[in-house]
Amino acid sequence: MGFAYIDYVIFVAYGALILSIGLWVSRTKKGETKTAEDYFLAGKSLPWWAIGASLIAANISAEQFIGMSGSGFAIGLAIASYEWMAALTLLIVGKYFLPVFIKKGLYTIPEFVEERYSTNLKTILAVFWIGLYIFVNLTSVLYLGATALDTIIGTGDGSLVMYSILGLSLFAASYSLWGGLAAVAWTDVVQVALLIIGGLVMTYLALDQVTPEGGFFRGLAFLYEVVPEKFSMIVSKGEIITPNGRDAWLDLPGLAVIIGGLWVANLYYWGFNQYIIQRTLAAKSLKESQRGIAFAAFLKLIIPLIVVIPGIIAYVLNMGPDGAVTAASLDPSFINSEGTVVNDNAAPWLISNFIPAGLKGLVLAALAAAIVSSLASMVNSTSTIFTMDIYKPYINPGASQSAMVRVGRITVAVALVIAVLVAPQLANLGQVFQYIQEYTGIVSPGILAVFLMGLFWRKATNNAAIWGVLLSIPIAMYFKVGPKGWAEGSAMEILFLSLPFLQQMLYTCLLTIGIIMIVSQIENKGAADEKGLKLAPGYFATGPVFNISAIAIMIILTALYAIFW
Repeated sequence: MGFAYIDYVIFVAYGALILSIGLWVSRTKKGETKTAEDYFLAGKSLPWWAIGASLIAANISAEQFIGMSGSGFAIGLAIASYEWMAALTLLIVGKYFLPVFIKKGLYTIPEFVEERYSTNLKTILAVFWIGLYIFVNLTSVLYLGATALDTIIGTGDGSLVMYSILGLSLFAASYSLWGGLAAVAWTDVVQVALLIIGGLVMTYLALDQVTPEGGFFRGLAFLYEVVPEKFSMIVSKGEIITPNGRDAWLDLPGLAVIIGGLWVANLYYWGFNQYIIQRTLAAKSLKESQRGIAFAAFLKLIIPLIVVIPGIIAYVLNMGPDGAVTAASLDPSFINSEGTVVNDNAAPWLISNFIPAGLKGLVLAALAAAIVSSLASMVNSTSTIFTMDIYKPYINPGASQSAMVRVGRITVAVALVIAVLVAPQLANLGQVFQYIQEYTGIVSPGILAVFLMGLFWRKATNNAAIWGVLLSIPIAMYFKVGPKGWAEGSAMEILFLSLPFLQQMLYTCLLTIGIIMIVSQIENKGAADEKGLKLAPGYFATGPVFNISAIAIMIILTALYAIFW
């Protein structure tokens, strides 16, 4: 089961293929100069299938491949709500958000804020996003990917983590730094095919090990028979206790997952997140972009089979004779030096122990594809926001096209250097996927409130939006770390201080919306703001391909939740 010569050959071939494609699409014809639109928006030339593939490749990274498998190990299929509800969210984004963004010809999401509100608010949000991408997203993807490689290729003792962090960052930089979004998007087409094929291979081979008789469907049936609670999509309080002794309800609070705070996380991530939405802004047309969104939504429906089921398999394979997972029954690689269970070791452990030589290289290439494609997307979007929203308006207003491309490349390099330095500090976090959600959740509710009010409420004013987004941070932090002793046992504690973080996000978003409404009413006395959007009838009309796709996806989602409720 070790990493054989053929595995190294497959892995190196993957790297060479991606690098070749990235450099090929990055080339410029003799005498031509790459413009900002070429570098940051791929010349607005992407077809629907490239957009859909790139959306999934940007989204499925180490935080899903490794982190969500870890949550599958700890919690079960319920964590798949992040994926399945995302399919529905993508349809909403395609119908109601994209028409506004594309018709305005935006490069970045902060540009919409400038048009709707003001330059000051745009700058505040641009700084928020740059910090979030570098210190949360980039660092977590690098760390998770590096620890996975350390487990699969090395001994799992951490000796290869720093080398892997450096290798992954250099690989992502090798084509994204030079080629921009075109290199990222076109390599993503190959990467998403590889990660889906490799992920399905890993799931199939792992399920084959679950029962003595073997077989994919026998394995699935056995999982459901042995740990039925792991297939509950709506988790009740106290129903699932993770190996670390945490109530899973705190991460996925029952019905609130599908009618509460998860909508805040999903709408923010898929609708107003630069490194996700940027590839839709690079479409040939609005219809092409919407078709790409629908394609990505279909792909989202199968992702849990790749990133969640392996975690449940690892849980079952580590159960003791009494049917429970304990420190004694767990493989030693799941226990860190402090005696804490490391749930995120589930997928690397499966790959290391159950994927045979010859296929291990393919699965590792799929993992690397997930990591590198996301890294490339994140650094490209970080450089886009810095160049278009910070450098051009404040540092060099008269910047030429070549100067903006050059600054974009420098920003990619600086962002990766910072992330490489910070990433090793994320050790011993347990479920890193949950860490990402919680700390993103401090910023995202306020930003979502500002965008929703800006899009759909013409009375929202600039000052109200600034007050809302600034006050949303202390509101979110209070919910997270506020003093609880004074309210112990009271209604205040029940309503506000003992909430799962998804509900904290919902309350923060609603309170921010309330702040924006109150300040706007005081300032404008109920009149529409001069920058309020005027949306004509038919503005959100969609074509038959998108509409049929949307109906099919909603039927599938209804069936999935009915089966696994």
